[in-house]
Amino acid sequence: MNADQQAFGVLLRRWRERRRLTQTDLALAANSSTRHLSCLETGKAQPSRAMINRLAELLDVPLRDRNALLLAAGFAPAFRETAIDGLAAAKAAMDRVLQAHRPYPAFAVDRHWNVVLSNSALPQLYEGCTEALMQPPINAMRLMLHPDGMAPRILNYAAWRGYSVSVLRAQVEARADPWLRSLLAEVSAYPVPRDQADDSSFDTTERLATPLNLATRFGTASFLNTVTVFGTASDITLAELALEMLFPADDRTVAIAEAMEAERNSSAPSSATPASARRVSS
Repeated sequence: MNADQQAFGVLLRRWRERRRLTQTDLALAANSSTRHLSCLETGKAQPSRAMINRLAELLDVPLRDRNALLLAAGFAPAFRETAIDGLAAAKAAMDRVLQAHRPYPAFAVDRHWNVVLSNSALPQLYEGCTEALMQPPINAMRLMLHPDGMAPRILNYAAWRGYSVSVLRAQVEARADPWLRSLLAEVSAYPVPRDQADDSSFDTTERLATPLNLATRFGTASFLNTVTVFGTASDITLAELALEMLFPADDRTVAIAEAMEAERNSSAPSSATPASARRVSS
């Protein structure tokens, strides 16, 4: 074990406590005894690979952290981490999904909310964002919530930031990722416009799901978002990717999206390389 690697028992106890389970709860679920689980956590007993896999499954430990558990117990890691360009079949599948979603925005983000793939829909949504925020790797959370990004044009900013913070907080709780914890602190410190300080009054749509209400030069667009993940991924990179797709929340947004797409197509040079599902960052 190297100097930076923590003991298996310490990691196991942290994941158990993070999932708010007692030793008895976890032992029963794992068909083990509380005494044996206690010995694993204190280092008095060493786990088998099968026991590690069983405990990790019960605790819903992400693949990256399952490798850490295996390494801490002296086993080789079980899951590989492939660069996105090496995931040809998955990348092609995501490309098709992103392209089919036009004229509405869709993009794929990694575990830190960096955009790794996107379609070419509606670049007009990002008008007014500073060049610094648009440089790869583009971070979707920063781009939307930073005062120099889309934030000034999000008409329900307080509600949207509240939703985004709740998503980040849940991810920090689930993954225990220091980078995500830092991003959560950063986003939480962004100022909320004074006229949006009270987000308690939602219209009918917002009671069901928080929309992204965005002012554009075409009018106010309102989108609802969905998130898709690979449910059977055995590669770390693939397991940590999420597809974010924005859908129009009303007929007005449908018309705005079509007008934006028409403008984009009319201004695109005929010799330009298609930008569908382009790689934004890695």
